[in-house]
Amino acid sequence: MGVFAYARHSKVTVEKVQAYLHDVDLGKLQGEARARAINELARKINALPVEERREARRDDVWAAWFTNMTEPERIGFLDATLPSGFKQMIESFEKLPEDQRRRAVADAVRRLRESPPERPLGPRGETNGPPPGLTPELQQRFVQHGLRAFYSQSSAQTKAEVAPFLEELQRAMESGRMLRGR
Repeated sequence: MGVFAYARHSKVTVEKVQAYLHDVDLGKLQGEARARAINELARKINALPVEERREARRDDVWAAWFTNMTEPERIGFLDATLPSGFKQMIESFEKLPEDQRRRAVADAVRRLRESPPERPLGPRGETNGPPPGLTPELQQRFVQHGLRAFYSQSSAQTKAEVAPFLEELQRAMESGRMLRGR
């Protein structure tokens, strides 16, 4: 019974991530305590499935935490929380013909728009739709030039804004849904 209770208590949930975000004021932390708090958040995020990661990001405190991070902290956090196989997905995406990349981008944006509208996606009150940084011009750039250039040249803030899109794109590629057609 004790092991069962411990396992149930230790399972990371969206609610636990959001409680952690609300309980820990990153702006008041410095040095090692700050690094531990960011690492703990990364650990919790990594324990969530993709859908729940997206839900956890919908909390306004998420945006406040990210805003309070320095640029190196943001980059480290994003690198630590990238889904496994992300770099492989980028390479696979870039090997696709342009028409398949275009379809993959359009499908990922469509699925993001169709996701449940439980709460706004960010601090600016955005509702369902592509992430705020995912402009039509950026989508076209993904299709024409691939993801590697974007990911190597973008700021941590931009990467964070398009993370739900990139996760959705990775899910589509892993499932083979994109390659099978509509």
